[in-house]
Amino acid sequence: MDFLQLAEKTIVVFGVANRKSVAWHIARVLEDAGATVVYVVRNEQRHASVAKLLPDGAEIHVCDVEHQDQIDRVRDAIAARHPVIHGLVHSIAFADYSAGPKPFHQTPREAFLRSVDISCFSLVAIANAFAEQLERQASVVAISISTTRMAAENYGYMAPIKAALDSSLVFLAKSFSQFSEVRFNAVAPGLLKTSASAGIPGYVDSYLYAEQATLRKRALSTEEVAAVAAFLLSPRSTGINAQHLAVDAGMSVNYFDRELIRRTSDD
Repeated sequence: MDFLQLAEKTIVVFGVANRKSVAWHIARVLEDAGATVVYVVRNEQRHASVAKLLPDGAEIHVCDVEHQDQIDRVRDAIAARHPVIHGLVHSIAFADYSAGPKPFHQTPREAFLRSVDISCFSLVAIANAFAEQLERQASVVAISISTTRMAAENYGYMAPIKAALDSSLVFLAKSFSQFSEVRFNAVAPGLLKTSASAGIPGYVDSYLYAEQATLRKRALSTEEVAAVAAFLLSPRSTGINAQHLAVDAGMSVNYFDRELIRRTSDD
């Protein structure tokens, strides 16, 4: 039974970097369900590395979302082969942690604004560019984080930017409702083991803590996040719009876990 009803649907996936990428795992689920996946990567180097992971003939485009002309060009190239798009995945985020963690009030203006452009505004730019190609009931899914209300010092200014992404989804959903039924949602995972997360200062300690804070005492897997994203991209989720769907294995309700409290008391 084709429960997800994704067979023969065309989904454009922005943001695959390697086998650990959330976008990569989403693409795998989509292809297993019979969908046609069009890959969009950041640069030619990424194109070469991702091409090695895919069979010959896989459709991979290059687009640096900091440049509107590249967004328009990739839109035109995809539209020439796929006049109708049934879904978009936005799995793009960037933050410069090269200077190490800083108190939030010391966030450099240039770093913050560049991160907003790449991690948040790019969703608006991509949605606008592909508006005419999106099927009337298409689905747009962005990758957010499970909570933007927790001030993780090492994550720094990215949490406020993800909050802006979540809000942008709501406004895009409202705006697109004037001429379509395209829906915009976020999959919001807890801490994952990805190559991108490896660049966050102190991430390993946070990841290990988050694992113990889940109800099951087992870390969230990228495959679990991908499965939720595939559902949101499918026609089975047409009643879900403008939502932030947390996927955290119950971490957000388990801060007063008895074992975590005991360990703190013992220390």
